[in-house]
Amino acid sequence: MKTHKLTSHAVIDIDRPERWAKQLLSHLSRKASLDRTVDGGVLTIGTGHGVVSVQQDRLVLRAAAPDAESLSRIEDVLARHFERFARGEGASVIWIR
Repeated sequence: MKTHKLTSHAVIDIDRPERWAKQLLSHLSRKASLDRTVDGGVLTIGTGHGVVSVQQDRLVLRAAAPDAESLSRIEDVLARHFERFARGEGASVIWIR
């Protein structure tokens, strides 16, 4: 994966984070290139990357891009789809840049 200038991450405490990671990656892989990893996957979204992984029983989302506009787009795609899937769980995505 290419190293990008701008990055952000979100750590989400949710039951069964593996389930949510799998669902999010499966859904987004229909429109973005996906490289599977041991603990999740890396999506190529535009000029950047979105990483979905499970670490210490939490769902972790990471975004990396060459510019602020691209970073915001990746954050939006990951958060919007996850929050739609998990709306009944009361989980939300808060990005830390």
